[in-house]
Amino acid sequence: MNKLFLLSTFCSFFTFGLNAQSVYSVKYESQADTKVFVVEYESQADLLVFKEKYASRAKGNEGHWFFVDYESQADKTLYFVKYASQADLKIYFVEYESRAGWRNKGKIHLLY
Repeated sequence: MNKLFLLSTFCSFFTFGLNAQSVYSVKYESQADTKVFVVEYESQADLLVFKEKYASRAKGNEGHWFFVDYESQADKTLYFVKYASQADLKIYFVEYESRAGWRNKGKIHLLY
């Protein structure tokens, strides 16, 4: 019984780690998985993003991002562009965790 509990606990932690949305901002466009533009208004965004303070709080592909210190730790690498027309994805940073999420589900594949 104890072995089964330990195994299921280990698997749940391992699975949770795979679902975390950790991101890293790269210096060059060619290094990025996705080009991102931060819009001025929430209504312009494809994704509303909440910046998590702890890696363990980041949630899958739901707009809960944790910015890591090293590229090797990231699930996705991002390049922040200067103009909206250059972006694959437009985001807006929200103040409250409950506001995070996709507004344009047609672009959800960009962060898988």
